Amino acid sequence: MKNLGLFLLMLFTVSAFAQKHRLTEYVNPFIGTDGPGNTYPGATVPNGMVQLSPDIGIGGWDRISGYFYQDSIISGFSHMHLSGTGAGDLYDILVMPTNSRFSKRIPENNNKPFSKFSHEKEEASPGYYSVQLLDYDIKAELTATKRTGIHRYTFPKDSLSQIHVDLGYAMNWDRPTETHISVVNDSVIEGYRKSTGWAKDQRVYFVMKFSKPFDDFQLFNDAKEISGREITGTNTKIILNYKTTSQEQIVLKTGVSSANIAGAYASLKAEAPGFNFDDFRKDADEVWQQELEKIKIKTANEDQKSVFYTMMYQSMLAPTLFSDPNGNYKGANGEVETADGFERYDTFSLWDTFRAAHPIYTIIQQERVSDFIKSMLAHYEETGLLPVWSMQGNETNMMLGYHAVPVVVDAYFKGFEFDTELAYKACKESAMANDREIDFYQELGYVPAGDENEDWSVSKTLEYAYDDWCVAMFAKDLGKTADYKNFLIRSKNWVNLYDEKSSFFRPKTEDGEFVKDFIAKEYTKYFSESNAWQYFWFVPQDIPQLIKKVGGEQRFEQKLDSMFSYYPKATDKLPIFSTGMIGQYAHGNEPSHHVAYLYNYVDKPSETQKLVREILTTQYKNEPAGHCGNEDCGQMSSWYIFSSLGFYPVNPAQGTYMLGAPLFESAEIKLPGNKSFSIKTENFSPKNIFVESVFLNGEKLDRAFITHKEIISGGELTFIMSNMTQNQESGKRSIKTPQPDKIYH
Repeated sequence: MKNLGLFLLMLFTVSAFAQKHRLTEYVNPFIGTDGPGNTYPGATVPNGMVQLSPDIGIGGWDRISGYFYQDSIISGFSHMHLSGTGAGDLYDILVMPTNSRFSKRIPENNNKPFSKFSHEKEEASPGYYSVQLLDYDIKAELTATKRTGIHRYTFPKDSLSQIHVDLGYAMNWDRPTETHISVVNDSVIEGYRKSTGWAKDQRVYFVMKFSKPFDDFQLFNDAKEISGREITGTNTKIILNYKTTSQEQIVLKTGVSSANIAGAYASLKAEAPGFNFDDFRKDADEVWQQELEKIKIKTANEDQKSVFYTMMYQSMLAPTLFSDPNGNYKGANGEVETADGFERYDTFSLWDTFRAAHPIYTIIQQERVSDFIKSMLAHYEETGLLPVWSMQGNETNMMLGYHAVPVVVDAYFKGFEFDTELAYKACKESAMANDREIDFYQELGYVPAGDENEDWSVSKTLEYAYDDWCVAMFAKDLGKTADYKNFLIRSKNWVNLYDEKSSFFRPKTEDGEFVKDFIAKEYTKYFSESNAWQYFWFVPQDIPQLIKKVGGEQRFEQKLDSMFSYYPKATDKLPIFSTGMIGQYAHGNEPSHHVAYLYNYVDKPSETQKLVREILTTQYKNEPAGHCGNEDCGQMSSWYIFSSLGFYPVNPAQGTYMLGAPLFESAEIKLPGNKSFSIKTENFSPKNIFVESVFLNGEKLDRAFITHKEIISGGELTFIMSNMTQNQESGKRSIKTPQPDKIYH
């Protein structure tokens, strides 16, 4: 009995410990750092301005976020990174600790200091990163607040321990144009780094404070040491010299601003007044814990739990805060602007994120959505257009569409607060611009095929048409009847590129002739990062009309079947972004993301349920190569969040979510006002992947979707699971789909 009592006590203790696991412990920031994910593992807070992360120091596609899991060296820790993009930019303000134990240099990282490292002595969690720099025996630890990066370096005994701060460090597309370092005293340096790259006019002002005064310093300009206490040049660097005892720790903290040095000082004063690294780390973990608690899931699969909470984490790495504590920021017009009454954000990867990331923000990031929209409207006031892909107070004009429009329109119908008339004016003018072939689109009803390398004419036509539908719905609600009719007509322009003979959208010349030698599976300049198979389905504003156009539900279903079964041949030449392939479906790139849900429109929900489950369980893994494609600033992760809960926004601006099947036994979304929305299952098991019926607040649903209002009002969605398909006989429609001319907010 004594042994039994001891066993029960141990069992209770283990159980109690398990229940105390913080959700942050399930996050694996290394997911996506290998393979095509292009994520970074370093320290940041939700939507923070600072992304303090290790840099391998060698350029190239695999290391475009600064880090690649397969590498074995680190060249320092820079303060700004992009999450999961194909853009080689940022890497601002590189810091590297060294000592006398190792001095080797290699040309591959431009002869910068570096050290070998091992994943066995590396750790990452939300708001924290650490690694042992093996060649120096220095432990590096990183954490962050919204606008500051905090480093802690644990040195061995050495008479020449050093901290290098390198403003000339650059790789990939990034290049410094003017840098400045000033030594304020023996514990403070300040300066700025102005650079160009993907974003042409970047400015980062910084103040760096040290917990231990440095003994002396060396300033360099283009590798040449100079005298004095400050330096301005293109390629500047400072080395701070210390004598350290065994296990001595030095903490340095960096405050940043895009506006001026005063803003950088304000960042430190407001967010990092002391040097207690452990307190900052604890605070960052707590901020992340509160965000992750917005959705609680129940599952026995620990890997799936890690994937889910990592996807939540990665969904909040962008957009990034851009205004300093004084409200100032570098505007997209090149001037220092002030955000009055809101926080200014940037890093809007809209071609990616309008699809699922921004819709998920309207559920679990409601406190930030208005500021996101106000930030886009500030960009409009600074440039005359809404952002396309904006970063660091710049318009990069990367990708296509005017996809700030669906984000703004969606937020309007969901009731978020901002200047409605200004927002409508911004949407309309962005849709009426005379650049990016919008002028041809307005004149011809399509974008004509051209000679440019990235012509993208078919993709532009389809995406402009969708955005026009969003403007039409906005105009209709505001009583702007003429605009409503005009943009509604434009929203049907997709029809003008439909080729009856091939049953695909096909590039067309300015004189109205289809381009010859068309093969749907080929990747050509007429489609953006895709082929005709992948772009065929992008008419989210009117799927019923697309079904009619292709010849009815049976033909549409057959085409869907072919989409997921027509695999590329071994001899087919696939571009770098064609990853996560299931037939012609490419989950590694955004145009395919809604396609699995389209079986709902032909009364075959079981096919949606089967495919979504396959994607969830094969294209996301709890490992460094766990992303099948670029994570893309939250889009890839947001797809997982929605789909694992059992629904997804096929039309991101309509206020509807098409039903799939939940991956977990249950989930609960925490909402403002002490409300919650629960997703529950009956007959749950890994084999029961199909849905027999769905109940909303106890009432059986006769439709294939739920609305945004139903979610945020709180309630309970129950899926009755089964191992049998529930598809109906062809022609006997049992479930309703959203009406294409209606907003459901």
